[in-house]
Amino acid sequence: MSPETDSVTAEAEAVTAQAQAFAPGAAPGLSAIALALPGRLSEELRAELIAFRRDIHMHPELGNREVRTTAAIKARLEQAGLTPRVLPTGTGLICDIGTGDGGTGGAATLPMLALRADIDALPIPDTKTVPYRSTVPDRAHACGHDVHTTVVLGAGLVLAELAREGRLPRPVRLLFQPAEEVLPGGAPDAVEAGVLEGVGRILALHCDPKVDVGRIGLRTGAITSACDRLEVSLDGAGGHTARPHLTTDLVTAAAKVITEVPAVLSRRVDTRSGLAVTWGRVESGHACNVIPQHAELSGTVRCLDLPAWREAPDLVHAAVDEIATLHGAKSEINYVRGVPPVVNEGSSVELLRRAMETRRGSYAVEGTEQSLGGEDFSWYLERVPGAMARLGVRRIGDTARRDLHCGDFDVDEGAIEVGVELFTAAALLG
Repeated sequence: MSPETDSVTAEAEAVTAQAQAFAPGAAPGLSAIALALPGRLSEELRAELIAFRRDIHMHPELGNREVRTTAAIKARLEQAGLTPRVLPTGTGLICDIGTGDGGTGGAATLPMLALRADIDALPIPDTKTVPYRSTVPDRAHACGHDVHTTVVLGAGLVLAELAREGRLPRPVRLLFQPAEEVLPGGAPDAVEAGVLEGVGRILALHCDPKVDVGRIGLRTGAITSACDRLEVSLDGAGGHTARPHLTTDLVTAAAKVITEVPAVLSRRVDTRSGLAVTWGRVESGHACNVIPQHAELSGTVRCLDLPAWREAPDLVHAAVDEIATLHGAKSEINYVRGVPPVVNEGSSVELLRRAMETRRGSYAVEGTEQSLGGEDFSWYLERVPGAMARLGVRRIGDTARRDLHCGDFDVDEGAIEVGVELFTAAALLG
């Protein structure tokens, strides 16, 4: 065993002990937190889940490296008498409830419902000044995945108790997925590993700093956009800036690709599809009086419409090639498929609406717009019906404009209880 493997193993064992310390004893007080529909979480479970979220927040891990996070989730589920199974990639896990697994037993009358959480963090620094600030340099849970994870864990603890009491009408699968932030996401690997086998519907939520805590945002149809990565290399004969006519003026060629590819695409697809190329990196040349021989561009391709997304690679290739050729440059394109839009299925949205209204009332549900962000939850919806809700995490009265993927991102932790209630009610109402 390598020193690195020894270190990971020791870390996992330490996390297991720490997770057990969150709530001493074998699943303490769970009988007190089993929720009838109008109920609320106990103070004990609420405090435990906040502590769990803060622990994960302090120890963020990037996609496919979520060893510590996986160990913490696994330890807590096992403590509750469940039998989680780590995914073949080595991080992430699934855990079934109400199927006879882990002694939860009980006959099910409805198809299996999957509850999905993403567990990875982002490669950015945590700039907040809070006791639970990230302890890992240049790593932060700046997208709320620590909240998503804690919500699904909390729902699992409640549903496991209900299953033991014979009060769970359907089997439920908890899915803790790695690598959501890494294109094309960890979802395709999870699907290949069989996480959707037997699943009739899948639900997820995503933190939204524009929605007040205590509320959720719902939308039928596309709620996110597709997102792909585009990398372009341009090559040509370089030379002296005094004689551009004897060269391939590569900087000008790159500039034309940057400005004209989006313009060309806007005339080749329905503008309602929202197909957009946005450049994020340009590199070329090293001296002011030398026309370079090589240039590199990279950016993203986003699209609001699923059919247009399917056509996007061919359209983008053609546009880049045409413009590069017009200016005498040879182009090489690396089009990296990312994720399709998350397209919420109507009956799944209605299930989430009913669940939230049962818990918190109709005032707690609002509409939400389609985001231009990408989410690999979409890959599951290519296989089974489901929906994603926007979970309000904005503190009441906060008027500042906040966004995801920022180093100062944080949440009102009351959102954890709201998410647990939402998923618990959905499983019971389904």
